[in-house]
Amino acid sequence: MNKNVPNILTVARIIMVPFVILFYYLQIPYWNYYAAAIFIIASLTDMLDGMIARKYNLVSNFGKLMDPMADKVLFMVALIIVLDWGKLGVLGPIVVIILLAREFLISGVRLVAAAAGVVIPAGKVGKWKTICQLIGISAILLENPIFSIWNIPFGEILIYVSIVLSVWSCVEYIYHSRELLKG
Repeated sequence: MNKNVPNILTVARIIMVPFVILFYYLQIPYWNYYAAAIFIIASLTDMLDGMIARKYNLVSNFGKLMDPMADKVLFMVALIIVLDWGKLGVLGPIVVIILLAREFLISGVRLVAAAAGVVIPAGKVGKWKTICQLIGISAILLENPIFSIWNIPFGEILIYVSIVLSVWSCVEYIYHSRELLKG
């Protein structure tokens, strides 16, 4: 297995982000379906690069730093586009602010940990948060294809669930890092 495959997937995810933005601003017909496809593919590269890196022991410093950054950029761009598109409802700006704040806090803790030579892996709650955001954003971009019949804002509901999981995982993350943060 090529040592650079996980890093190539991370870079590919970063390269995909501008295309999500481009489709939104060009407003070509069905732009949201193209953006959803890119978002889903990019999200799947995150799962794939992690699996490959762990399975073949290809963990690198680049991957430790850039993989979470690529995820944050992808999800935040998608959330801001969904917000601007008007699909997050009245609480949209608050949703994005909470999720952005959480990501900045976690990134700060990770930087402190990295400076001390400690890598803090993502917890289960954080992984559930990511899954809710992936499915929620995808459903919104695809205009809730399954649930639109019943007028249920499935994607928006998942984003709200992800807020609860985001706050929970942030508190958990900081709590588990408290000794590290004291120094």
